[in-house]
Amino acid sequence: MSKLNDYLETQKIDPRRILVASHDIEALRPEDRNVRLLKKRAKAGDEKAKEHAATERRSGRPVSRPTLDRALSGSRPVSPAAKSRILRAVNAVLAKKKKGEVALRDLF
Repeated sequence: MSKLNDYLETQKIDPRRILVASHDIEALRPEDRNVRLLKKRAKAGDEKAKEHAATERRSGRPVSRPTLDRALSGSRPVSPAAKSRILRAVNAVLAKKKKGEVALRDLF
């Protein structure tokens, strides 16, 4: 068992909710695709695009079921990017339950 699994059990959070929350948070939207296009134009030398290209965009890579299973078992390592995506999803679920946010070191 891992710290993540223990935390989800104490907070009564179903791991499937983590997958759904991650998909909602990380899914690419039209404005994210627009930022990607502006970054390409900024590389080409467009001065207007440089101002708008500095905004953050979503990763487009939600947490997958095998990655979540690895994190829950604690037997195999999980990449730092996957850990941060899991953290964002857990915090989103906790926000819906009107509970405080958790830190990365509390889960892993």
